[in-house]
Amino acid sequence: MKRQIIQHLQHWKNQKDRKPLILKGVRQTGKTFILKEFGTTAYRTCHYVNFEQNERAHHLFDTDLDPRHIVDGLSFLLDTPIDVVHDLVIFDEIQACPRALTSLKYFSENLSELSLASAGSLLGLHLGDGAFPVGKVDMLTIKPMSFAEFLLANEDLRSLDMIARAKQSHTIPAIVHAHLWEQFKIYLVTGGLPEVVQTYINHKTDLFSALTLVRQKQFELINGYYADIAKHAGKVNAMHIDRVLRAIPTQLAKSQDGTAKRFQFKGIIPGIDRYQRLANVIDWLEAAELIIKVNIIDQVAEPLSAYADETRIKLYLFDVGILGAISDLSPATMLDYDYGTYKGYFAENFVAQEFLSKQNRKLYAWEDHRAEVEFLFNYQNKVIPIEVKSGFVTKNQSLNKYAAKYQPPIRVTFSGKSLNIDHEHQYHQYPIYMASWFD
Repeated sequence: MKRQIIQHLQHWKNQKDRKPLILKGVRQTGKTFILKEFGTTAYRTCHYVNFEQNERAHHLFDTDLDPRHIVDGLSFLLDTPIDVVHDLVIFDEIQACPRALTSLKYFSENLSELSLASAGSLLGLHLGDGAFPVGKVDMLTIKPMSFAEFLLANEDLRSLDMIARAKQSHTIPAIVHAHLWEQFKIYLVTGGLPEVVQTYINHKTDLFSALTLVRQKQFELINGYYADIAKHAGKVNAMHIDRVLRAIPTQLAKSQDGTAKRFQFKGIIPGIDRYQRLANVIDWLEAAELIIKVNIIDQVAEPLSAYADETRIKLYLFDVGILGAISDLSPATMLDYDYGTYKGYFAENFVAQEFLSKQNRKLYAWEDHRAEVEFLFNYQNKVIPIEVKSGFVTKNQSLNKYAAKYQPPIRVTFSGKSLNIDHEHQYHQYPIYMASWFD
């Protein structure tokens, strides 16, 4: 499946001051697949070593970290010559070999002509070690597939073309909007993990069977994530991590107005009711990229980070499909779009996920008494308020209150309604499925 990150990889390849690359991302987002695909299409030859599967590869780093000695040893291990100018070398699951991670510094300094890309699971938990080559690597993050990539994987090129035109014409034909809305609901079930999306594509001629298999695959992946927690939690209590992760959809189910509320720390773990005692758990989940954390602020001024309070946060899951599986919502219910106020949280989770698929930015929300704006978007030193509505009724009381207080250049709503740009009243209305196109 084609991924937009290929363009970033091509840019990395063409840089004159290219450094070894670390590709980050939660497990099952397609890191290995995309690096191999890039290696076979953009280079003469691609050389691959997996440090979890190949224990012998660890010994390449036992004596010294001289890049040429390592390349010679790798060539012997793989039984193939390595051209340091025209080939790509991939170090996969690099977190399993800390000295390989350290060696990236010396590849940057002494063998910069070699294209060396690395990837690993839960790298966010390993990059703080003293062995990390600070300033000597380039970094990219791969996220779950966006809705645009989902359409591309489904070969729905006409829809992609219509959205591209809509950005110029500011209109979407009703028949196209209806089709995209149906595809959006399917995406809420599948989410953006490549293996899950491929399962859907392979069986989509029978929608019921396809989405049943999708759920089964998601449950398998969730078990894998919980196994990772148990394996890598270290000093952080794995049971606490598990409970916080499961508490996210549980708390959201209690929302009465369809809006995600501030995360409540009380009642998750007996005897713990404060952020400070769960901070390490939330930090772990964020470093593992299993959650999206949104800071809530009550004053809007640059920089937004100055007004963030770590105790006032919203938490979303990294993938809306995994959210549906953990919540045990049936695909049929989701396709009917009949799951009460809970679908408001799915809409917000989707928009947060789409924003991060395009730019790895920090997300903020605004609250002032009962008024809530789901996201704040920085654009040309201006802060744009973005309200998210899951359906077709869009009362904008909170958005209007924000506008009266801060006079933003425009106000934005994502909802089930079609595209409408009202320049006169500085109001932009986007269908939810266009979140990753929003700029």
